Amino acid sequence: MVPGGQGKGLGGMGRGSGGKGKGGGPGMGQGGECICPKCGERQPHVRGNPCFDIKCPKCGSSMTRA
Repeated sequence: MVPGGQGKGLGGMGRGSGGKGKGGGPGMGQGGECICPKCGERQPHVRGNPCFDIKCPKCGSSMTRA
């Protein structure tokens, strides 16, 4: 028994069901764009094709997801 009637409650910590992408990172979902970090060129993201596998058509750098 705890003095003063104050006990310590055990709160549960829930875990969400977030998607995982390739390599264990968070999945970004559908849509979005691939952006070149060097020149800013933008292209629509194609589902199943990671942006980092796409080369920028203007400067040849690997694209990133936005």
